[in-house]
Amino acid sequence: VAVNDVSFQLRKGDLLSIIGPNGAGKTTMFNLVTGQYPPSAGRVIFNGADISGLRPHARAKLGLGRTFQISKTLTTLTTLENAMVGAFLKRQNLSEAADYAMHVLDMVGLGARAGIKAGTLTLSERRRLEIARALALDCSVLLLDEVMAGLNQKEVESVIDLVRKLNGEGLTIMVIEHNLKVVRAFQSRVIVLDFGRLIADGTPDDVLSDPHVVEAYLGRQDA
Repeated sequence: VAVNDVSFQLRKGDLLSIIGPNGAGKTTMFNLVTGQYPPSAGRVIFNGADISGLRPHARAKLGLGRTFQISKTLTTLTTLENAMVGAFLKRQNLSEAADYAMHVLDMVGLGARAGIKAGTLTLSERRRLEIARALALDCSVLLLDEVMAGLNQKEVESVIDLVRKLNGEGLTIMVIEHNLKVVRAFQSRVIVLDFGRLIADGTPDDVLSDPHVVEAYLGRQDA
């Protein structure tokens, strides 16, 4: 079972980190929240309404935006056009969509790269473009799936600063992350999944010192 009886609450303005070993069910849980997978049991409640039966585009209209582990960049379009794809969800006018997409690119530090083909962006820039495309949906909850994977330390620190800034401006954020230094840097709530189950929920210091979490990552030490 990929996600087994996992239950948690996300409050407005939260910055929630989700950690766990490979195969723990983290991305599957994102897919359940954003509608890529229908739940076989349980419900997804958003702003007091049951959205379990809604398709991904309907959930996006309600305010859920996400990135993916594997970049979904449209490489033959420009950076601006990629962001406009998200902006069109709520802005059908071409100039309005372009203006909002440009605003979002400036937010993530890609304003100067707006006119180039997305296929020529560096990995770090493509990661930022993924964030921009989600933000262009005008989302109220942003789900980031390993958005720092493959980045060097300087690039990671830059994305940490961006996530903190977005959260500080009131955006609710969920982050799947493998780098425990990143989780500690956020200094916010953490939940841990292992074999599809939620095994810990709390502060980074409390969670990362929990024996069950240590065992999930490192295995059990026999006496």
